[in-house]
Amino acid sequence: MNIIETHDLCKQYGGALRVAHLDLTVPEGSVYGFLGPNGAGKSTTLKMILGLVHPTAGSIRVLGKSMDSANRLSVLRQVGSLIESPSYYGHLTGEENLRIVQTLRGVPEKNVREVLQIVRLDGQRGKKVAHYSLGMKQRLGLAAALLGYPKLLILDEPTNGLDPAGIQEMRELICSLPERFGMTVVVSSHLLSEIDQMADHVSIIREGELVFQDTLEALHGHSRHHLALRTTNNAVARSLLAEKSVPCQEEEGYLILPILADELAAQLTRFLADNRLGVVRLEERQKSLEDIFLELTGKAASL
Repeated sequence: MNIIETHDLCKQYGGALRVAHLDLTVPEGSVYGFLGPNGAGKSTTLKMILGLVHPTAGSIRVLGKSMDSANRLSVLRQVGSLIESPSYYGHLTGEENLRIVQTLRGVPEKNVREVLQIVRLDGQRGKKVAHYSLGMKQRLGLAAALLGYPKLLILDEPTNGLDPAGIQEMRELICSLPERFGMTVVVSSHLLSEIDQMADHVSIIREGELVFQDTLEALHGHSRHHLALRTTNNAVARSLLAEKSVPCQEEEGYLILPILADELAAQLTRFLADNRLGVVRLEERQKSLEDIFLELTGKAASL
């Protein structure tokens, strides 16, 4: 079952299409990474899924129900979210802030202490939020999202502004949620390394358009090894290889070929030499995830 499905989802602002014909499928029980450069349309998409922004066109289904006016409130009772930087009452403690949310959501009082333990803030629950670090405030926001133990948790850039220790702590918390509570977690980020260490499914958007959606394993599959060949005349070499049904493409002065066994590679060099082509360089390479991200988005990955 897919927890979220969007079809032909669009959002237009001032004549510009910010989200364009987006088809997302989020499998149940997954940590789903929603990846893209800043300004790609990630936050707008998540706000549409949550009913905070009205789509220009397209449809959204969450937990098997259409996100129309008839279903929105009943669906959102089963959804927790952390969108952008949450606001708090600085003069109140962490626990007091959560009790306000608990009352508004109508969930049991005992949930407050439980979620504070989950996010490892139970020892700081009596401290005023004005004295919380940024990492503690982010964990408090996650605690608020967890109240009621939602089936779906949506987190927009949850590691923004955190130091390395805070990022590691947030990552461990997020990764533990599906197994501990059966939740599906959607995490948006512009940080490729974060999604790589958290998600099992991933989508990548560029300027509001979906350019990749599959398992993280499939994304890694794009980083397979290949041969990079440079000859004295790449154009002629490419034509000769095509006659032999050897697939290749040219990138930055090299012919890119699939990995060949040693004997086949030796036959290839002899074949080129027989056709009066010299092999200037032949080496084995592997595309990094950063290379793949750049190809898909046209922008360098943030690490």
